[in-house]
This record gives sequence, C-alpha cells and structure tokens, in this order.
Amino acid sequence: MNKKAFIFDLDGVIVDTAKYHFLAWQKIANELDIDFTLEHNELLKGVSRVRSLDIILELGKVTASQEDKNKWLIQKNEEYLTYLVDMDQSELLPGVLTLLQYLKEKNQPIALGSASKNARPILEKTGIRHYFDAVVDGNDVTNAKPDPEVFLMAAKLLNTKPEDSIVFEDSVAGVQAANIGNMTSIGIGEASTLHEAKYIFTDFTAIDTAFIEELIKG
Repeated sequence: MNKKAFIFDLDGVIVDTAKYHFLAWQKIANELDIDFTLEHNELLKGVSRVRSLDIILELGKVTASQEDKNKWLIQKNEEYLTYLVDMDQSELLPGVLTLLQYLKEKNQPIALGSASKNARPILEKTGIRHYFDAVVDGNDVTNAKPDPEVFLMAAKLLNTKPEDSIVFEDSVAGVQAANIGNMTSIGIGEASTLHEAKYIFTDFTAIDTAFIEELIKG
C-alpha cells in the first residue's frame, strides 16, 4: 500500500486557538493604548510571537526597548496559557478527529508541523497526541513559515520524501511553505485568502474519504 506523509498545522487547523492568541494580544495592546481588532489579528496568522509583537507596536506607532518587548512577550504567553488550562477534545475543529482516525486505519504516517511552542500540551489536552508519529513545533525550528523548515523536518522524521507529503494549513505563509517545500498544499479556510494552495476546503467536514484515497494513491 502507498504511504504518504500527512502533516497538519495546529492553530486554525486542528484547534481554534487563534481566538486565545487574539485575546492575549488584545490585553497587551489595550495596556499600550493600541486599538487591536480581529481584522488586525489576521496579520498575525502564521507569524512568530516576536514578529507579532512588532506588528502590534507598528500599528500603534509605539517604540519600545528590547527589555520592554521581552517583558510583553512573556506576559502574552502567560496570558495565552491561562486559556489553555481548560482545553479538551471539544476544542477540536469539525472533522479533524474523523480524518485522523481514517489515516490511522490506513496506516498513513501523521505529523504535526506548527510554529506554536505550546503544541505538545495542546495535543495532550485534546486527547489526540497518540495519532501523531512525529511532532515538530516552534521549539524545534529556527526559521518561520514561509520557510519550509518545519514541514521538511516533519517529512524527514516520517521517512517520507517532500513530494510524497501532504500539508494541511490555514495561513498564507503556511501554504507558501508547503509549496516551497515541494509538498501538496491543502488550504483549510477561505479560498480568497488561500488561493495559492493546490486544494482548498472550508473545513475538514468537506473532505471525503474518496479524496484522501486519491491522495494516498497519487
């Protein structure tokens, strides 16, 4: 049987932690008298914590010392982690669990490729860690998406060539990283945003088993 590597991003693909990131960033923005809206939050998708803070400071035209920046970065993460305490399987996005179960039944290797430094505890809390043969997160990589490092590392851990790897992503930078890495990119979200992806679905409930079978055979 053919084997492909199925690589999942975390935030916005497996769980919707974007709302928690938004609330944590918004709290810091409010303290700095910066207006930070959900629309602004779109700019932070798939972006590192350090770069996210810079974007927020640019929005408010605030200049800050490295010392202050470091303080806010720690504060943001602590705030974010308070939201994760009560996470459970109900936080999984629709159709995710069904797909993971199906891939496991078909003996397909599965990996996580995420910029999040909290990926492992989130997988544990949502009860899906055992589905993943490899986990690559923000603690393991030096280059942020659209650099394909996170996905290339995941494929290597699964002993799979990049061209036999399939990536599920909800961010433009993530889709670009998969494409640059010579992998099949599947966008989860809005077609208008993720038009660079090879395939696009609104969510996992829109993906049927016949499509997955074709990917495995392909």
